[in-house]
Amino acid sequence: MRLLLIRHGQTPANVLGQLDTAHPGPGLTELGCRQAKAIPAALVHQPIDELFASTLVRTQITAAPLAQTRGLTVQVCTGLHEVEAGDLEGRNDAKSVRLYLETVFAWGAGQLDVALPGGPNGRDFFGRYNADLEAITASGASTAAVVSHGAAIRVWVAAHAINVPPTFASENHLDNTGVVEVEGTFAQGWTLTRWADQPIGGTQLADSAAGDPAGETLSEARAG
Repeated sequence: MRLLLIRHGQTPANVLGQLDTAHPGPGLTELGCRQAKAIPAALVHQPIDELFASTLVRTQITAAPLAQTRGLTVQVCTGLHEVEAGDLEGRNDAKSVRLYLETVFAWGAGQLDVALPGGPNGRDFFGRYNADLEAITASGASTAAVVSHGAAIRVWVAAHAINVPPTFASENHLDNTGVVEVEGTFAQGWTLTRWADQPIGGTQLADSAAGDPAGETLSEARAG
C-alpha cells in the first residue's frame, strides 16, 4: 500500500512557535488556507482512493479542498492527531521545544518508555497512531492520503521506515503541507519513497519567519 502523509496547513500557533496539541485545536492562517487550496493541483497526477484526517480541526480544513476536487469523503480517525505536549502545552520557549522534540525522537529510536512531562510515552503514541494506520491499510485501498501533524508524521517515519535511519526524520524539515510518501505494510515494513520538506505548493507558500517547532530539526532545537 502507498500512504501519502500530508502535514496540515499553517496555524496561528505555528507562526508563534507554540506547542499546540490540544483538541479541537485552531484553524488555519490565511497562508494555511492557500497551502490547503494548492494541494489538489499539486497531487493531480497522484491516484488517491481514500482520504483521512485527524480529529483536530486543522487537518480537516486542510483536507477539504482535496476532498471536494476528488469527490472523496474526509474520514476522521481518532488516533492520527498530534503528539500531546502534556505540561508543555502552549509553550514556545527553546527549553520546552527542545524537550518535546528530544522526547518524541527518542521514541523513533526505540526508547518507548520515555514520557513527556504530564503527557504520553512512545507506547501510548504508537498504540493509537498505528491502530488507525493498520485499519487504513486493511481497507483495500491502493493509495490513501492521510492529513496529520508534523511531529506525529516525523516520529512515525523514524520508527517505521526501513530504508533510512531514525535520525533522517529528526534532521529534515517538514513544513506545513509537506508530503511524506511511504510504501509497504506493517507486516513487510515501510519504505520511504518521498520526503517533501517544503509546502506542497512550493517555496512561495513557505513562511521562513514562523517558529513552527513541530517542523524544525532536532539540531535546530538543541541549538536554540
